[in-house]
Amino acid sequence: MVSHCANPKCAKPLHYLREGRIFVFDVAAGEADRNGKRSRRMDHYWLCGVCSQTMEMQQSEDGVRVVARARSRVQEIAIVPSAMAS
Repeated sequence: MVSHCANPKCAKPLHYLREGRIFVFDVAAGEADRNGKRSRRMDHYWLCGVCSQTMEMQQSEDGVRVVARARSRVQEIAIVPSAMAS
């Protein structure tokens, strides 16, 4: 069960799902059985509202990690004009 923000530098306790973002990853669980099948499980992570504005969760071969969000093209277009006005 998710109980706090997945960002280790934050770790804000989860009280409500009103803010933030839930991430769900399908992962292999442990060793293969005698038929060669691996069991699977769903892992859930939550980033609080503040952390989810600049970060996201990504799954790789090494596991799940917190990474900086890529800035979208829309955000860049909205930011550039105001930065040029200074």
